[in-house]
Amino acid sequence: MSVSETVRMTKQRLEPVANEESLQQAKLLVAAVVGADVSALSVHSWMEISDEQLRILGELIERRVKGEPLQYILGEWEFMGLPFVVDRRVLIPRQDTELLCEIALERIRNYAYRDVLDLCTGSGCVAIALQKLAGVIVTASDISSAALDVAKENAKISDVRIALVKSNLFGSIEGDFDLITCNPPYLSRMDMEQLQREVTFEPASALFGGDDGLDFYKRIAQEYKAYLRPGGTLLLEIGNTQKESVSALFPKNARVLNDLSGNPRVLIVENFEL
Repeated sequence: MSVSETVRMTKQRLEPVANEESLQQAKLLVAAVVGADVSALSVHSWMEISDEQLRILGELIERRVKGEPLQYILGEWEFMGLPFVVDRRVLIPRQDTELLCEIALERIRNYAYRDVLDLCTGSGCVAIALQKLAGVIVTASDISSAALDVAKENAKISDVRIALVKSNLFGSIEGDFDLITCNPPYLSRMDMEQLQREVTFEPASALFGGDDGLDFYKRIAQEYKAYLRPGGTLLLEIGNTQKESVSALFPKNARVLNDLSGNPRVLIVENFEL
């Protein structure tokens, strides 16, 4: 079976899962099996796929049909133009979170920030992107040892040095910082009961933010001032229905920026007046 025929077959198998995305997902799976970049598949469209490759592809298709996220099946995903290993130990890096990084990079440039703390780092995507793209000194923390193992692997892949600390939010953090970033667990109990099938594969501890989804924001609001330098900035990703509830926990100068879809996404708290 040729590559082009295999892509068509894979798309047909995936269509019940995600009709509008099935072709792209099919290309990514076939590219992974044949060891080619997805952009080069058309060049190899008439290359024959071996029986062993078809067997492996069949296993990947079955995993996807059962709802496993494509990112976990591929074992890696891109964030801010950088490659990241991802598996069920960590959340999948999402495009929405790139806004957090972009704001952080702008603040680093505008205010010459040097020391950054990334809480709830997970795969390390935010911490690693900031170090790689801005050259800042980064401390990345997570309560999960398994997540920190993934972040360590990703730091090695991107050839960056970041300090990794096992910590329950600020619990084991020492010192203060110019910039603090965090994409905390923020789903409520109701949200957790209504998760899309793909999201159920991700670690619940990185998703659940308490009955109202605000547990982590409440703790951060109580503790961040001791770790944020004068003139520093706290950046928090929030859920698209949490603008008012999270903003109410912080000073009046806190504001929220929307993502590309127009949803509230990043809370900015400046330590200029404290």
